[in-house]
Amino acid sequence: MHGRHVVLGVTGGIAAYKSADLVRRLIERGAEVQVVMTTAAREFVGAATFQALSGREVRQDLWDPAAEAAMGHIELARWADLVLIAPASADFLARLASGQADDLLTTLCLATEAPIVAAPAMNRLMWANEATQANVATLVHRGVQLWGPGEGEQACGETGPGRMLEPLELASRVAALFGATDLLAGRRVLVTAGPTRERIDPVRFISNRSSGKMGFAVARAARLAGAEVTLVAGPVALPTPPGVRRVDVESAAEMLDAVLREVAGVDIFISTAAVADYRPARAAEQKIKKHSDRLDIAMERTVDILGTVAQRPGRPFVVGFAAETEAVEQHARTKLVKKNLDMIAANEVGDRKVFEQDDNALVVLWHGGRQELPCGSKQVLAQALIGLIAGRFADARAAAAR
Repeated sequence: MHGRHVVLGVTGGIAAYKSADLVRRLIERGAEVQVVMTTAAREFVGAATFQALSGREVRQDLWDPAAEAAMGHIELARWADLVLIAPASADFLARLASGQADDLLTTLCLATEAPIVAAPAMNRLMWANEATQANVATLVHRGVQLWGPGEGEQACGETGPGRMLEPLELASRVAALFGATDLLAGRRVLVTAGPTRERIDPVRFISNRSSGKMGFAVARAARLAGAEVTLVAGPVALPTPPGVRRVDVESAAEMLDAVLREVAGVDIFISTAAVADYRPARAAEQKIKKHSDRLDIAMERTVDILGTVAQRPGRPFVVGFAAETEAVEQHARTKLVKKNLDMIAANEVGDRKVFEQDDNALVVLWHGGRQELPCGSKQVLAQALIGLIAGRFADARAAAAR
């Protein structure tokens, strides 16, 4: 963590006293820590404590004349390698979810491209409240990571989920996050994500149930690993991961064109998109009317994007995805060999599996090896997958150099 910049946001809650120890733990590991306190946080712990531990003047006010003369909140947003909010109160999560920028901490969260992590701390009933859970779901959807809360005895005397994770655990998680940031430093990664839409007429199309969540998580994880990431995305309603360049497409043909434009000079190509295998041979120029009880649509094959990239001379390291309803590993292994891939990540899909869900499970295959990634959040799985890809990529480069 040496040289890493952590903005530690401290919000109002009794767990704020633990944040002082968290500053010490982060600095012990080599991080530079800038504490930003909300008005409510100052009711629980004094700024002088954090200043003594961090060696930096605590930032508290969006309207600080000295700091804001040089647009200090923007400077902080750019300085940060990570924004860690610990404790994150129910009130702060609500304000962050609604996009407010009425104090220094919410403003810099909106203005930063750095990863944002929140460590919730509140009464168990506040955590379980539908409003809080809706805010949490919104933040996770936008790419904010939530660490915790833990369970146990609370300051109010009750017991249950809502405790902020201990400073030592939070510091260890920050170290692990930063430990991954050099895995793909200096590398260029191209990711495809989401479904495609194949036009039938001006108002109808053929598509699939892919939400794009796994692909966006992979793009985000690759960026956290230090890569320069381009994401070619089909039609999905997901925010662009921080620091990732996004190219939006709709059809398989548009995705192919975008990939071929972007792939030159790319080190790693990760194809998570659920690209249509077939499209209507001829799209109607006007809306098709109900003239009969039967409608036959002639279909034609689309170009195999993954196979096309894998066959290119001087191609990148190529990683595919296989979504299967049965014989998952067998079909994935066949695809790995047939398409000349370097790796493939396979998962079982179906009516109630994976699609539009936040969790997934993968089996990752390569020539001569396999690794199972057990069921977990797609964000966590993506980080583990990027670690595997980085290792295999390094091995492939070393083998090619011999």
